[in-house]
Amino acid sequence: MSDRAPISDKKFASRVDWNLMRTFVDIVRAGGIGAAARQLNRQQPSISAALKRLEEHVGATLLQRTATGVEMTAAGKAMMALCEDMLESAQMVPHQIAQATKRVEGVVRIQVVSGLVSAEFDEAIASFHRRNPGIQIEIRVSPWRQLLDALEQGDIEIGVGYDSSVRGTLLYEPMLVECQQLYCSRISPYFGYRVSRLHDLKDEGFVLTGDDEIELITHLRHRYRLGTHVSGVAEDINEARRLIVHGVGIGFLPTVVAEDDVAKGRLWPLLHADVAPSYDVFLLTRSEQARDTATQLFWDEVVRRVRAQRRS
Repeated sequence: MSDRAPISDKKFASRVDWNLMRTFVDIVRAGGIGAAARQLNRQQPSISAALKRLEEHVGATLLQRTATGVEMTAAGKAMMALCEDMLESAQMVPHQIAQATKRVEGVVRIQVVSGLVSAEFDEAIASFHRRNPGIQIEIRVSPWRQLLDALEQGDIEIGVGYDSSVRGTLLYEPMLVECQQLYCSRISPYFGYRVSRLHDLKDEGFVLTGDDEIELITHLRHRYRLGTHVSGVAEDINEARRLIVHGVGIGFLPTVVAEDDVAKGRLWPLLHADVAPSYDVFLLTRSEQARDTATQLFWDEVVRRVRAQRRS
């Protein structure tokens, strides 16, 4: 098929078979026509014919066959983005109707890592409650590994936290980039100084955050033997901050958690800013689409605000 003269059809929406677009998405997600046919329990020729009809409608080749499956053309990538938006909108119809008719009740169960600071998340909670006062919001705090396990096991519907890898069972929406610093209290001999050689701190008393410590920090500590002498442990970031402020030991904290204490002279950042570790924090849910209305509405509220912040 030639891509030299793609159509410009004002009646496209009334002419196209929307099932063809659904089939196109299934082919892309499955990684090939044969794979899609097996997943949909249909004959491969019918899947190929559906793709051909859609390409004829849009006047452009959408997929190129490869040795391993299919590859989207530029037109195919544009089509895929539009199809996913339309499918997402279609899935929202019953949820939005329920919200509009004030019939939404239920519980949204959320689990977050300790010390989470996000204006978008806070604003989403406030806005969501104003629109849906009949929905109860439950928030638990836990270490990030327990959060991921709770999501996969179905104990909660939505999580906010860090992940050191990618779990195929979960859907990841980038929410913010968090930075950590190594802090000491004002009674430390290092207060007021930056440290370039982390090995110099290996004998300092250290405050650990247990299972809440992200792997990036764990690897950094082990590389420089930080935490050899453990002087305090707190699973909650805010309690770790308390121990560090009161001189129990040095330790890593998210910068947003420590910024007020730094401004008031209670904590001092030991690392140069350009070497302070940073990592992504995600809004998380299970990848299947069958979420209840309350959960889906909350997810969409947070995602809308997070994406708007990224675009600004």
